[in-house]
Amino acid sequence: MAKSENNRLYASVSEDLSRRIQSGEFALGDRLPSERLLGAEYKVSRPTVREALFALEMDGLIDVRVGAGVYVKALKPSSGLAGSADVGPFELIEARRLFEGEACALAAVRMSQEDLDELSALLPRIDMSETGNDVESSEAADRQFHTIIARASQNSAILAAIEMFWDMRQGSQQYRFMSAKAHAAGVVPRLDEHRLIFEALRAGDADGARQAMHKHLSRVLDSLMLATELHEVEQVKERVAAQRKKFNVLAG
Repeated sequence: MAKSENNRLYASVSEDLSRRIQSGEFALGDRLPSERLLGAEYKVSRPTVREALFALEMDGLIDVRVGAGVYVKALKPSSGLAGSADVGPFELIEARRLFEGEACALAAVRMSQEDLDELSALLPRIDMSETGNDVESSEAADRQFHTIIARASQNSAILAAIEMFWDMRQGSQQYRFMSAKAHAAGVVPRLDEHRLIFEALRAGDADGARQAMHKHLSRVLDSLMLATELHEVEQVKERVAAQRKKFNVLAG
């Protein structure tokens, strides 16, 4: 696999798959190998494979069919050129989990009452039931919530890094593409997780705040993976086989 010019791992995978499609290794209508097999072949994680497939789908090269897998749709990008490689959405969440967890721990011992009041006022705006299921409004409040915590860490470098992550998320075509799929599957900001973070901060519990933030962003990552799951044929067959085996044992 040739190294991507921007050193992004998923971009290297998508570029190589695009090359293989254009060379005729995968013809029009052919089904690509499963995520599991692609991950093993390229020696990368499933989130990286998923990011590579997002890029190919956005370029119009593949068609993702829920319940059937991924098929070659075109031999060249629909625009004539491959789209630019944004930061991978899953690697962005992973970076946020590292930075925001520590920012939350610092904020727990440095946060002012004014900061806590601002966070408290944002909770109803994050709550989808209060916003009338307005995802954009809820996500705007979500960003404010996380930014206030970063600011309350009283570390300008941490604040700048976390603001950069959010700007990257907002400016990434791939993240927006993934978000549209996730929203359609019901993945939205959750009030309960933000409330747990807030309670740990209000208690001045650095370890508790760090863990609450880690759990929140880990759940976000898991939910986005599940929401964009391809439900490939092999996976369905494996589950059916496992269920049959279980029932055969019980019947015996």
